[in-house]
Amino acid sequence: MPEGACLFGNLCLLGVLCADPMAAIAVVAATILSYAIGWAIGIPVLLPFLNTAASFPFMVLALRQGQLRLAVVRMLLWALAMAVTASLWSFARPAATGALFLRGEPYRAEMFEWVLTGRGAESTPSQFIPQQAGHAAIFSALALATGGALAMPMGAVLMNYMGHYVGSLAAASRRPAITMVLAWHPWAVIRVIGFVVIGVVLSAPLLSRVFRFRVDWAEGRRLLLWAGLALVADIVLKALFAPAWQRLLLRVLGW
Repeated sequence: MPEGACLFGNLCLLGVLCADPMAAIAVVAATILSYAIGWAIGIPVLLPFLNTAASFPFMVLALRQGQLRLAVVRMLLWALAMAVTASLWSFARPAATGALFLRGEPYRAEMFEWVLTGRGAESTPSQFIPQQAGHAAIFSALALATGGALAMPMGAVLMNYMGHYVGSLAAASRRPAITMVLAWHPWAVIRVIGFVVIGVVLSAPLLSRVFRFRVDWAEGRRLLLWAGLALVADIVLKALFAPAWQRLLLRVLGW
């Protein structure tokens, strides 16, 4: 594969699926299973930890093998699996996911109001910049302090309530398929990628001491630079295009 063909150098989900298909299948299957178990148990606060348990061992295994980028890609695959599962489940059973996903209903109501009126934090930089900076700071601190053990559940919470918004919006749309794609706003996708990279890299210092492995910190710094640029791009794109995206969603919804 040519250098630069994938995001972050040779980070490529398709490449990992080809090179390590069993681990990739296991991550996806375990992530889907985590939602089934979470639904059966019915305790919202447990679901993010169940989600994390589906992928965390595979991340640690890659780190112990000295493969920082592989660890990142495995967690990107996990995030993709959560996005798809949470969105489709919320499309089929929005009431159930609204009750099970932490902050699912408040976030859905907030985003529906924004789609309907154009008013809200999503298109107000003075509101969303401090909020996102706070999320990034807390997430980063948790990754460093706990080796990712609490940062990844926080990420799962964010993914789940975003998925609830996406699936619920698609369920209320006259064009559900295209709505489900567009409701994953491009800047949000970029933010997810940035968070995943930050979470993996900043988990490594503690995990490397616990499990006694070496980390390529030059590579880690490069990945963190890309992740920081992703978070900046998220803010810039959101500030520039959120109002137009809201109008596009409203037209697609047919409300």
